[in-house]
Amino acid sequence: MRRIASLWRTTAVRLSALYLLLFSLCAAFLVIYVTAMSQRLLEQQTRDAVSEEVSQIETIYNRGGVNALLRTLERRARQPGANLYVIAGSTGEILAGNVASLQPGLLDKEGWTEDSFRYQRYTEEARRHWNVALAQVLFLDNGLRVLVGRDLQEPEKFRGLVRQALMVALGVMGVGALIIWFGIGRNALRRIDRMSDASTRIMAGDLSQRLPVNGSGDEFDRLSVSLNAMLGRIEKLNEGLRQVSDNIAHDLKTPLTRLRNKAEAALSRSGAHEGHRASLEEIIAESDQLIRTFNALLMISRVEAGSSVAELSEVDLSASVADCVELYEPLAEDQGLRLTADVAPGIHLTGNRELIGQALGNLIDNAIKYADGAVNPEIAVSLALREGNAVIRVADHGPGIPADKREAVVQRFVRLDESRSKPGTGLGLSLVEAVMEIHKGTLSFFATSPEAEGAVGLTAEMVFPGARG
Repeated sequence: MRRIASLWRTTAVRLSALYLLLFSLCAAFLVIYVTAMSQRLLEQQTRDAVSEEVSQIETIYNRGGVNALLRTLERRARQPGANLYVIAGSTGEILAGNVASLQPGLLDKEGWTEDSFRYQRYTEEARRHWNVALAQVLFLDNGLRVLVGRDLQEPEKFRGLVRQALMVALGVMGVGALIIWFGIGRNALRRIDRMSDASTRIMAGDLSQRLPVNGSGDEFDRLSVSLNAMLGRIEKLNEGLRQVSDNIAHDLKTPLTRLRNKAEAALSRSGAHEGHRASLEEIIAESDQLIRTFNALLMISRVEAGSSVAELSEVDLSASVADCVELYEPLAEDQGLRLTADVAPGIHLTGNRELIGQALGNLIDNAIKYADGAVNPEIAVSLALREGNAVIRVADHGPGIPADKREAVVQRFVRLDESRSKPGTGLGLSLVEAVMEIHKGTLSFFATSPEAEGAVGLTAEMVFPGARG
């Protein structure tokens, strides 16, 4: 059933089902139309044959009178065939002919019978059942009544044969259509599954993957070729951009490191002027900041590229969160803040321990940085298991982030501190967002105390799917 449901979700199968439905309706209409036309044609042929018989009998009666009519009808009644001949009295009793009994009231009205009627022949086999015929009744001058008709058994058999042949043909075509429909649907589904698998690997960061092409030249192949060309172009541009970013970061990081080392060496020499020492310390601090910026850029680039830095394995998330909180506790105490932890034990997931620790560390560092001087000095870190997801929260009581800027803060080099009075690079939350993408999780922000008028605080929430408790 699951396979059939997945087949039905494909466009090719739905179109095939629509075509099959239209084909069935057209075929049913064709069967009804051909059967009706055959019946009408056979009935018209029967009426023409009876009319011709009546015309001949009228001619014989006009020329030879009753005796000639009786001799003719008697002779024709003994001949084998589908024609019916009846001579009856004025009260409707049968005097002569090849019919044993008629449907009551049939001879009461002159002209064509309104519909087919039932009768029985003289033969013993025919007396077992009623036959069906179509006839015309004549009233003669002397009160006699003449019925001339034709049996409808052969036309009925022919009509049934036509209907049966059409139904068999419809059934064969329907079965063939179902087989073709199922075959097309399965083939389309297999190709779509292969394309979906390739797309999943591409979205995971492997831009070297390509959509499958089987060489048939159909619309799937044309789409795959176009998308593969686009992916090749994107991969080339992305690789070029990554190489340029890495080269710039490396080329700038190296001279900055040398500059810092030289400044530190000059600072360590004895006899340096006090003003020179202050300048050298500032140079070292600025160099460290630049080096941290380039390190963050390189880390984000490698994480987004899906390099070996982001290899996933079994991670004890509870232990990682506890270790990270313990690491930042001294820094929080130095700022007069209280870092608390509420960590549920035994939570595991498949991920990268170093990247998760780096992301959590960035959130705690931001909380410490912006909660400095807050009325409530507490920074709460929690880990819980919720509906199969591991939820890490870092809540502070600082100024928070306006709701209309919470999506922008994860972009690179975006800082709400426009005066740059706080230390930082504007890359910490960008790295957290990249780490969450690697783990197929989500990063969201909301106010810690939304009812407060002043400092509403900020709670950063990381949700990791597929956790186990």
